[in-house]
Amino acid sequence: MNTPVYWKALALLPLLCLLGASPVGAATDADELTALLNAFLSAADKPAAHQQFWADDLVYTSSTGTRVDKAEIMAGFSDDEAAAAAPQIGYSARDVDIRIYGDAAVVAFRLVGTPVDASPVLYYFNTGTFLKRDGVWQAVAWQATRIPPADDTD
Repeated sequence: MNTPVYWKALALLPLLCLLGASPVGAATDADELTALLNAFLSAADKPAAHQQFWADDLVYTSSTGTRVDKAEIMAGFSDDEAAAAAPQIGYSARDVDIRIYGDAAVVAFRLVGTPVDASPVLYYFNTGTFLKRDGVWQAVAWQATRIPPADDTD
């Protein structure tokens, strides 16, 4: 006996619900934020990466307790002497935790700073608050906390 087509479609309904309503291959907000974070960290030495990542109304609290805004971050790239003296470090994110709240998101992770020389690896806890404006995620608030050397093991 042939099963009617609508029964076949109904049989697939639970599977479609498990896969979610979005089309196959569609990026979720968490996927977008993960890609944005990784792209930023891989190009953190480039002004364009900061221009895209930080919102104009950013509030950034560094691991040393300094509070700056986007304009101050961008101004740091115009100081060629400071840029040349800065240690060369590659950055990556571990233990990324992304929580979406509509057009807002909190991204918390362990930042790993790996110097190109034999200097010790640096570890930080970072927490960023992102807003999605006109379809684009940008960080509006950031907090970085240095993890003490005794606690910074992977």
